[in-house]
Amino acid sequence: RQQVKPPERGVFALDHDGECKQRMQDFLKCLKANKNDHFPCKEFSRAYLKCRMDRNLMAEESLDNLGFGETAEYHRAENEMGKRDKEGFVAGTGVKKPKTGLFGSGG
Repeated sequence: RQQVKPPERGVFALDHDGECKQRMQDFLKCLKANKNDHFPCKEFSRAYLKCRMDRNLMAEESLDNLGFGETAEYHRAENEMGKRDKEGFVAGTGVKKPKTGLFGSGG
């Protein structure tokens, strides 16, 4: 007799009946409108995951653990490239010059 194992964490059932299809489409539409930048679409993502949990299409999980707490505020951290661009970053200026001589001894 074969023993059935529960799915691994992060693996969840397909939505064959389309119970959360509209929320998924809203999220995908938001992604498309924002050039695949997920940050402006957090609320759509949250609604989609909540729908899946409510319909037992995925394991119940605290939205806080998924990064979607009830009082969570979403702030985009400035990425390193954006910071460099603002500071007038020039490629290669931070590269250390090779040391000369045997084993970098300088002579």
